[in-house]
Amino acid sequence: MEWNEILIRYGELSLKGRNRNVFVRKLKNNIKDAMRDLQSVRLKAERDRMFLVADDEEDMKKAIERLPHIFGIQSFSPVAKCEADLDAIKKKAIDVIGSGETTGRTFKVEIKRADKTFPYVTGELQQEIGGHVLSQFPELVVQMKKPDILLLVDIRKDGAFLTSKVFKGAGGMPVGSNGHSLLMLSGGIDSPVAGYLLMKRGVSIDAIHFASPPYTSELAKRKVTDLTEQLSSFGASVRLHIIPFTELQQAIVKQVPDNLSMTTTRRMMLQIADKVREEIGALAIITGESLGQVASQTLDSLTAINEVTATPILRPLIAMDKLEIIDISQKIGTYDISIRPYEDCCTIFTPSNPKTKPKIEKVQHFESFFDFPPLIDEAVRNRTTIEAFEQRQADADFSDLL
Repeated sequence: MEWNEILIRYGELSLKGRNRNVFVRKLKNNIKDAMRDLQSVRLKAERDRMFLVADDEEDMKKAIERLPHIFGIQSFSPVAKCEADLDAIKKKAIDVIGSGETTGRTFKVEIKRADKTFPYVTGELQQEIGGHVLSQFPELVVQMKKPDILLLVDIRKDGAFLTSKVFKGAGGMPVGSNGHSLLMLSGGIDSPVAGYLLMKRGVSIDAIHFASPPYTSELAKRKVTDLTEQLSSFGASVRLHIIPFTELQQAIVKQVPDNLSMTTTRRMMLQIADKVREEIGALAIITGESLGQVASQTLDSLTAINEVTATPILRPLIAMDKLEIIDISQKIGTYDISIRPYEDCCTIFTPSNPKTKPKIEKVQHFESFFDFPPLIDEAVRNRTTIEAFEQRQADADFSDLL
C-alpha cells in the first residue's frame, strides 16, 4: 500500500485558545527541524491538523519513525488520498483494507464529514462503504466496539483521506513554546530524564556539563555528547556547554573539609551554571535531583546549595524513586548511554562520608578562605560550546578509546 501523506493530529494544543497559533507554529517548526535532511518531505498546515507529504518511499518511512518523538503531537496516521467522490472512496477503501498492513476478522467504518456539502450523511456513508468492503472481503464481520480493523474516512473539500492505522504521538507541548532553561547534565541516569520531562512541557534547553580532565576521560565526554544528541531527537536541538572544572575542583578538595566538599562543589557548579544561564538568556536551571537519593539531595543539602542563587531551579524528578526514573530513561533511549562505565567529576571526587545536613554558615566559613569567584569566571569564559548535532562525529575518531 502506498500512503500519500501523513496526517498529524494535535494534542492539548487544541485547548490553548487565542495562543493556539503560537503553539502550532512552534510544532510546525519542530517537525520541519526533525525532517530537515529528508529532501522529499513537505509540511502542510491547516487549522486543526497538519500533513506531511513525502514523494520518496524511504523518506516516508523515516518520517513515520521520527514523528513519535516530537512533543505536541497527539497521534498521526499515514493516509491514502482520493477525490471526494463516493465511488472513489469505495475503491480506495478496498486498497486500504487489502493492503495487509492491518489484520483481523472484525472491522468498523468511522466517518468524519468535515465537508457538510458532501451529498451523503454519516450513516449512509458507513453503510455504503462498509457494505462495499464486505462484498470484497466476506470473511470480515462488522463490530462496533474495539474492532480489529478501524477504517477512518475523513471527507473534506480538497479530497477524502482514508487510513486504518493510528500511531500514538509523544503528547505534551512543542519544545520552545514554554521558555528556555539550562539543564545540568551529569552523564548519569537522572539528568537526561529531567531534561526530557521539561522538554515535554514545552521548555527548550541548553545543557551544561562539568569536565575535570585528566580525572575524567574523552569517553566520559562522548557519553554526554551522545546524551545531548538523544535529547535533540525530541523535537528541538540541544546545545551543550562543557565547563573546564579541574582547577576549581582541586581547590575545593584542598580548602574545604572532606565531608563538606560535595556541598561546595555543587554550589560552585550552580554559580557557574547561573552565569551561563544569564549569558544565553535562559529563565531557569534544570537538575535531575531526587529527594533523599544521595547526600547532596537531602532538604538540608539542597537548601545549602540553593543559597548561592535566586534563579528558579526546576527539579522534575524530586518525588520520583530510582526505579521510576530508570523506567523513563529506558523508554526514551538514554539508559544504555548513561550506564556506560565512564565517571564524571562528581563520582570521582565523592567524599567517603559526606554531610547530609550541612550548615550554610560552616560551608560559607570554609569557602571564605579561598578566592573562588575568579576561578568561576574563568571556567565560564573558557567553556566549550558544541552546537546541536556537531557532537555527531565519526566513530573512527574514538575507535582507539573503545
